[in-house]
Amino acid sequence: MFDAMSNHWLMLSLGCVAGFLALVFVFDVFIQKKHTIMHNFPIVGHIRYWLETVGPEMRQYWVANDKEEMPFNRDERSWIYASAKGENNNFGFGTTEQIYGIGYPIIKHAVFPFPESKAEHVGDDPTYIPCLKVMGESHGRARPFQPQSVINISAMSFGSLGSKAVAAMNIGAKKANCFHNTGEGGVSPYHCHGADIMWQLGTGYFGARDRDGRFSIDVVAAKVEQNASIRCIEIKLSQGAKPGKGGILPGKKVTAEIAFARDVPVGVDCISPNAHSEFDTVDELIDWIEMIADRTGLPVGIKSAIGNGGFWKELAQRMRERRQGPDFITIDGGEGGTGAAPLAFADHVSLPFKIGFSRVYPIFQEAGISNDIVWIGSGKLGFPDRAVIAFAMGCDAIQIARESMMAIGCIQSLKCHTDHCPAGVATQNRWLQAGLNVDEKAERMARFIKSFRKELLSLSYACGYQHPCQFSGKEIEFSTGVNKFSQLHEVLGYTRDTTGLKETRSVNAAKPELVK
Repeated sequence: MFDAMSNHWLMLSLGCVAGFLALVFVFDVFIQKKHTIMHNFPIVGHIRYWLETVGPEMRQYWVANDKEEMPFNRDERSWIYASAKGENNNFGFGTTEQIYGIGYPIIKHAVFPFPESKAEHVGDDPTYIPCLKVMGESHGRARPFQPQSVINISAMSFGSLGSKAVAAMNIGAKKANCFHNTGEGGVSPYHCHGADIMWQLGTGYFGARDRDGRFSIDVVAAKVEQNASIRCIEIKLSQGAKPGKGGILPGKKVTAEIAFARDVPVGVDCISPNAHSEFDTVDELIDWIEMIADRTGLPVGIKSAIGNGGFWKELAQRMRERRQGPDFITIDGGEGGTGAAPLAFADHVSLPFKIGFSRVYPIFQEAGISNDIVWIGSGKLGFPDRAVIAFAMGCDAIQIARESMMAIGCIQSLKCHTDHCPAGVATQNRWLQAGLNVDEKAERMARFIKSFRKELLSLSYACGYQHPCQFSGKEIEFSTGVNKFSQLHEVLGYTRDTTGLKETRSVNAAKPELVK
């Protein structure tokens, strides 16, 4: 019989399969004690767990409609991918949105738009949109910084993302002339391909510590002196993905290279403290900011998600009294971000961007110092319509994270925290990273930023403006009831500061000309 089986490949194959299934049956019923489903339904139970594993991909491609997925639906992802690839990013046959739904925004165009034929730009980039404010100028910093793009790459650490993803973003940022936020993991070699860098300092002070693991201003000053690309420093008080909790880098992502850079054990979860050790009060925070700014000469700002409002009132009051404090403030929305987070923090802690920003900005207006600060928005703002709303609310620039990940190939598999990112973006797995071509993805990153700015300018022109920061809220309405729309500034209860803009982009101008 065995000779017959060996001479017949089909029978041999069936025998092998039957033998394998028999072993699986024995393992499921008599050996493993962990899974009830596999015990009660041997062999077949494995299919259930496999289907659960590929569930996100099944829903993404076969089940969910174009507007249904979260956090980014298929239409949103399609626009990002097409923009990054330089393909047709237009849509046909009208909107599929529920335009009468509560909270739906409408941007009101002008009867006489600003003619695109009259638009002028600096250099050879027609998408150039500089920030109209200069970081550090109001506080007299030695090395002030004017961001050359209102659209920038938000905080994503080397560790959370792989080396190739970080490098592609930085090279792309240089090509698009925008800045690149390092995330709390610190300045890695992959952040140093020539783009302007916003160095983020979190509670772990990674890359800014002495041999005892404490924050060291000497280390910071030396690193700034050695790296001319570091243009500003951002102190992270909290972030939208997990406000009030420290950063979480799963042990699977803590390679020897990352462990060395952060001074932590290899393969062990790297969890930052939930609070800073260098300050406990508003005045101590301001003192710390001034110490860093004095030593480095750089503008220093803060980043925070929004919860309790008492801190912001005290900060505005002390900044007005002392004439010191952060040069820029990044408001992060509770919409989440790229990092791993406990479910309760991701879903329920901190206000969403529009609510959080609208509660903080007026506090500084009332204190008379809002114009002295560069306001940066963050939190799912990587689309032109959302960016317009952020600018109309008072932002001077925005930072985008997950949209940047998708620009270089992220497919929203929701596996960022597992080290199994199939696109090679949010992983340290060398095999998975091998498929990410840095040069090609850098081009995609640059094209996305430029395409974003191009559409942002088109919206500005349609409303009669040359710069998106000229939006005041009167040009935007929200559905606030059945057949009822209200202007944004009425909903907010305030109007953003005027830009004082006279001519946004003059021929051969080094920067926009402002009315003094």
